[in-house]
Amino acid sequence: MAETPSEIFLTSIQVTRHTVHSEFLEREVLIDLYLPVESLRKEPLSLLLINDGQDLPKMPFDELLDQLITDGELQPLIAVGIHCGEDRKMEYGTAYAADFKGRGARAGLYTKFVFDELLPFIRKVSLISSFKDKSFAGFSLGALSAMDIVWNHPSEFNRIGVFSGSLWWRRKAYEDGYEDEKDRLMHLQIRKGGFYPWIRTFIQCGQLDEAEDRNKNGIIDSIDDALDLIIEMKAKGYTDEHIHYLEMEDGKHDVPSWARAFPVFLKWGWGV
Repeated sequence: MAETPSEIFLTSIQVTRHTVHSEFLEREVLIDLYLPVESLRKEPLSLLLINDGQDLPKMPFDELLDQLITDGELQPLIAVGIHCGEDRKMEYGTAYAADFKGRGARAGLYTKFVFDELLPFIRKVSLISSFKDKSFAGFSLGALSAMDIVWNHPSEFNRIGVFSGSLWWRRKAYEDGYEDEKDRLMHLQIRKGGFYPWIRTFIQCGQLDEAEDRNKNGIIDSIDDALDLIIEMKAKGYTDEHIHYLEMEDGKHDVPSWARAFPVFLKWGWGV
């Protein structure tokens, strides 16, 4: 475990880059730690883990977070951007089952990395032994991974942030008899799972996320998949108090769109 020289100091946060050695993933994992300045660490802090952390500097997330905290719109919190590896499509996914192409086969190992290697590392370098609460967010396939981890470890988390989530993740190809009701892996988990009233979920979609419309209903698949997931959650007992859905008319499957949605997510979860 070694820290890189990169370090950024802003008004309310400092950003440091670290490398975490993972035995589970058999690689070095790069993370960016967004830590409130010492004067803002008096109260217990929330922890937000973010998949695809390599995309955060493109927002730029550090300036976005700093501005919200400095302006008094956001409680100080710790954020950790987890950079993906070259094996992203194997490490992200649903841990209980790979998709129809075998992608996501290492998602269980990624989950072990998060709990057994990443969290202890964060506690060590931040000098913070416990957190007020923990949340997980991500983009696209990283969003699916975040939701999968939270859903399967509900006692560990309080919030989920899903941005253009790959909720289409399926166990059958379309040409092999795929059915919405039976083959979307995250939807199946929700249906078979329980009701955890302390979990709150933020789901963002863009009307320009994609062009595919497999059921020809005039609504793109990413929105259909998100709305169907919400239906599954509400069947479990979740209400609009637990779920915030943000559909962006001009939202695309890209970092600029997620950058515009992220302040909404942050103020929804940790607003003052």
